[in-house]
Amino acid sequence: MIEIAIPGYKVLQLKHLVLDYNGTLACDGQILAGVRECLKVLADKLTIHVLTADTFGKARSHLEGVPCELLILPVDNQDKGKLEYVKHLESEHTVCIGNGRNDQLMLKEAALGIAVVLDEGAAVETMLAADVFCINIVLALELLTNPLRLTATLRS
Repeated sequence: MIEIAIPGYKVLQLKHLVLDYNGTLACDGQILAGVRECLKVLADKLTIHVLTADTFGKARSHLEGVPCELLILPVDNQDKGKLEYVKHLESEHTVCIGNGRNDQLMLKEAALGIAVVLDEGAAVETMLAADVFCINIVLALELLTNPLRLTATLRS
């Protein structure tokens, strides 16, 4: 678990990390540099879940060796599928990271929602639903290993 007390905001007690795959951890199906290492470090404190439609069919092989649970979602209603998954995990103990329109609901439901933008961009609705916006996934993951950065961003 990661506990972060943010003055004037709330105390985060995070147990789960839920991530989108393509557009968040990967670009064009290829996992991005630095992601594996960050996830391995975070796996000591959080249970990691990757939710994806796996558009390129590469998520399982590219996440091999990364301590995470992978769920491949049906093409239809992914936003609702991701939301229900987060609710099942106890959203008050979950941090979600994503970029797509289908990530908006889970980011809004989570105790901490982080939107990221990669080469494919990010949906405006998702950015507005997030608590924090990062310019790449490694920086977003490092917020969880360096919680004072989150405190600086979210405190009142």
